[in-house]
Amino acid sequence: MGSRFPSHQLSNGLYVSGRPEQPKEKAPVICSTAMPYTGGDIKKSGELGKMFDLHVEKSRKSGPLGNQPSRNTSFGGAGSNSGPVSNALGRSNYSGSISSSVPGAGGSARAKSNSGPLNKHGEPGKKSSGPQSGGVTPMARQNSGPLPPVLPTTGLITSGPISSGPLNSSGAPRKVSGPLDPSVSMKMRATSFAHNPAVTNLNADDGYSIKGSIPKTILWMVVLLFLMGFIAGGFILGAVHNPILLVVVVVIFCFVAALVIWNVCWGKRGVTGFISRHPDADLRTAKDGQYVKVTGVVTCGNFPLESSFQRVPRCVYTSTCLFEYRGWDSKAANTEHRQFTWGLRSMERHAVDFYISDFQSGLRALVKTGYGARVTPYVDESVVIDINPDNKDMSPEFLRWLRERNLSSDDRIMRLKEGYIKEGSTVSVMGVVQRNDNVLMIVPPSEPISTGCQWAKCILPTSLDGLVLRCEDTSNIDVIPV
Repeated sequence: MGSRFPSHQLSNGLYVSGRPEQPKEKAPVICSTAMPYTGGDIKKSGELGKMFDLHVEKSRKSGPLGNQPSRNTSFGGAGSNSGPVSNALGRSNYSGSISSSVPGAGGSARAKSNSGPLNKHGEPGKKSSGPQSGGVTPMARQNSGPLPPVLPTTGLITSGPISSGPLNSSGAPRKVSGPLDPSVSMKMRATSFAHNPAVTNLNADDGYSIKGSIPKTILWMVVLLFLMGFIAGGFILGAVHNPILLVVVVVIFCFVAALVIWNVCWGKRGVTGFISRHPDADLRTAKDGQYVKVTGVVTCGNFPLESSFQRVPRCVYTSTCLFEYRGWDSKAANTEHRQFTWGLRSMERHAVDFYISDFQSGLRALVKTGYGARVTPYVDESVVIDINPDNKDMSPEFLRWLRERNLSSDDRIMRLKEGYIKEGSTVSVMGVVQRNDNVLMIVPPSEPISTGCQWAKCILPTSLDGLVLRCEDTSNIDVIPV
């Protein structure tokens, strides 16, 4: 043992066996000072490890692997990963992990450390978060620094969805962006309009209706009086052969029926006439809470709309209605569709908040027609297309529109009407003035407003619920650029 393990004296005066450390081996060491003697802990003292011929790995040493050990003769030590070194380990010339070698192999079994850890076969291995436990393990390796933590998500909104496929060159998940399929985009846009809280979805009951003109109590009382009159007139006619009461009841009934039919046909025109005759108010002198009518140019708000069929951009109100004509053996468009009439099959009406510039004062007011507000629209609609079994294949755009809404395109007589209020159009708005922090707004009234009886035109009174929008057909009229 004396010839194989010569002894030498350490700097602290202790005599140990083994060869003295060669100065040339300290040249590639990056760390500054050696670890002090720790009292015999071979895991912490590189000097004591030399007593047992345990060769210590050099720390943070990069470069090609020299004297690569053979699998049959030794277990090669693995170097440490490159990375930050803690303060405790920074004072050492070594990384603190040791690798065993077969005594007969000598120095030929030593492997210089590389910039990454190696496995037991001398190949680059995976990173480890610390030294492997157990002294009998043939190889133990330790990274020179902790693994980087998993970066949290940043919440950054990108232009397209992240795919589940392979990564790109930078290691980030590959993003897919670009135009969507037209039919898919139309469905997404229609769904966004229907479920967006900023958009008011109007149903078929909005607008003029004869049922809203006559209260139900008065209607049932009139029906009951006529029923009693017919019974009494028939009884008198059969008993005393006097038809006078029955004739009077029939004449009154015919007059009332004609009045109702007249209002059904001309009631909407009477309401639009009432709106047009109502004087415009000056917003400069209008008081808070006053019911006014304002006429001016429209400007879009934060969420403009687009018409469903013609795709007219930057609208504040859109309406697309599909009607079907029911013949003798045709299908009904809805449950209340009668024969030989036009019935509503599908309707899409939306309204959002917008601005109006008053012609009288020049002031700009915010009209609150969005977020589920009560709105009564009187916007003219124009016939876009008429479809019958002979020409239904001549309009692929109309067939695409039907497919997007899951509507059948069989042998039916259909008519599509569309109306909208585009930015720059002239609109009349009736509502209540509200001033809030120097912001002028027009909001819906708390109660419906009655138009009153128009005796000269035999028009019954009707109620205007919420904000009233009046706009003529602007499909053939040039709007004012804003």
